[in-house]
Amino acid sequence: MWERKSFEELTKRELYSILQLRVQVFVVEQECPYPELDGKDERCVHIWKERNGSIEAYCRIVPPEVENGSYAIGRVLVTQEARGTGTGRELMERAISFLKEEVHASSIWLHGQEYLRSFYGSFGFTEVSDVYLEDDIPHVDMQMLIK
Repeated sequence: MWERKSFEELTKRELYSILQLRVQVFVVEQECPYPELDGKDERCVHIWKERNGSIEAYCRIVPPEVENGSYAIGRVLVTQEARGTGTGRELMERAISFLKEEVHASSIWLHGQEYLRSFYGSFGFTEVSDVYLEDDIPHVDMQMLIK
């Protein structure tokens, strides 16, 4: 079952599950100690898929930092068990559709891990930076312009 909620709409259990999974994937699994709680969640829309009471895919929509700036899709993750099933593709399609059809965003930005650039490129994102290291993981900035 897919869910989409603002921070205020999240239950305590949902918030706890989201944060627990993000720490599991981005800090523990990737062996990358960094401050996962960055102060942006309260402004975000959260999209996730649950199966049997557990989250298996998640992302957040981050509003622009400046007026007329780009919305961003961030913290994109799929659990190990759900990888390779198409769930990540469906997650991205839902996030992009929300931004296009409901928010009417003119562009979407993401800060992705370099090994996923062809995946993000398959949705129409283009690279707008060179590959750089962040927390010892290669990243690239990508953007989609919406017509």
